[in-house]
Amino acid sequence: MRVFLGITGASGAPYAARLLEALAAAEAEVGVCASRAGIEVLATELYGDARLSRDETLARFAEGTGENVTVYEPNDWQAPYASGSAKVDGYVICPCSMGTLGTIASGSMQNLIHRAASVALKEERKLILCPRETPLSSIHLENMLTVKRAGATVLFLAPGFYHGAETVNDLVDFVVARVLDHLGVAHDVGRRWGEDIPMDA
Repeated sequence: MRVFLGITGASGAPYAARLLEALAAAEAEVGVCASRAGIEVLATELYGDARLSRDETLARFAEGTGENVTVYEPNDWQAPYASGSAKVDGYVICPCSMGTLGTIASGSMQNLIHRAASVALKEERKLILCPRETPLSSIHLENMLTVKRAGATVLFLAPGFYHGAETVNDLVDFVVARVLDHLGVAHDVGRRWGEDIPMDA
């Protein structure tokens, strides 16, 4: 399976890190592209140092994921994810800023992340957008409705609590499992409803 993972400037870096880990464990071929603001979010939320360079941040982010993970620059229009002729099974933008969502909704393509999303929509492939921002303005809501009508899945970074989460990692896994399900990736991340859920917790 070939998956594109775009990372933009919205809070939620732990979700992106866990998703990449799970995709690598599933032996998926993953292309990673982070925007400038996405790099700042990764550096701040994962490593506690917003001063880390782009190269340092991405090296740490992809560390230990194996040879199937390739990092692309935002202006790399030669990347396979920039063309519909390349076979790609799914595209995820996690986290997805409202600026990125609005750009996708408008059909504009300022970088590889926007272009990959546009390719997914025009080729009618799986595109999953993972916003976190709240509250939402009417502009945000209208943009989400636009991308949904165009074929995208809007999957908020909003974990449930009914599965007896004990740690922040459990909450992250809850959302990552839903992303993997929508991609069609077999996994054992998190627990499913009806499978050993502690109802009296």
